Amino acid sequence: MHNSNGKKFRPNREADEDNNLLEGRNAVTELLRSGQDCDKVFVAQGARMGDIIALAKSRGVPVVECDRRKLDGMSTTGNHQGVIAQAAAHAYASLDDLFQNAADKGEAPLFVICDGIADPHNLGAIIRSAETAGAHGVIIPKRRAAGLTAVAARASAGALAYMPVHKTVNLAGLIDELKERGVWVFGAEADGTVGLYEADFAGPTAIVIGSEGEGISRLVRQKCDFIVSIPMRGKVNSLNASNAAAVLLFEAVRRRTYGK
Repeated sequence: MHNSNGKKFRPNREADEDNNLLEGRNAVTELLRSGQDCDKVFVAQGARMGDIIALAKSRGVPVVECDRRKLDGMSTTGNHQGVIAQAAAHAYASLDDLFQNAADKGEAPLFVICDGIADPHNLGAIIRSAETAGAHGVIIPKRRAAGLTAVAARASAGALAYMPVHKTVNLAGLIDELKERGVWVFGAEADGTVGLYEADFAGPTAIVIGSEGEGISRLVRQKCDFIVSIPMRGKVNSLNASNAAAVLLFEAVRRRTYGK
């Protein structure tokens, strides 16, 4: 198979897993005009995409300029025309929706904040853990993080249909808003000053899970009310992000169900 430039095109299997990629000027423009949630627009460096870039920015959609070879690798058609958009596999919720979810159940809010989770498989697994633990919502940043791709949706094993996910432009500012609304914010880090079993998750709670490599970002960590550590007994001294989220969430379930 050859693309429009006459070069041999080899379909990318990983890209083919994500059926929420839209390729080409017309498809991307219509997606942005439709009002459907869109996570990112990837534009080839040097491509004349001023109208699409302006439209994306007006919608608050991040635009990522990259080498054309990256787009070639993402493409499943071989004819991306220098632009690919990543549509969300599920509509995003407002922050009020998350609070309403807790209110409808008559429960203190329990949220998970994902700080820089770039792997959609990890994001999907966290959403799955949040749903099975009865959390009321997951919060993700708009930039430098995985969105609700088809890969994340599959990794959630159906949980995305029941778990509202809110996407925010400013994670630190959102934490300030949560705290103003009575939510205590617990960051999960190995050097925590509070042990897992001493942390009080009984009240309104948001648990922050950082990225695999760098953990919680400096500014977000400063905004946390507590830094919580999970006790480790083996030779490996860390869990991956989705496993850490599950441990903290189900400790919150235990605390809320049985008390101390």
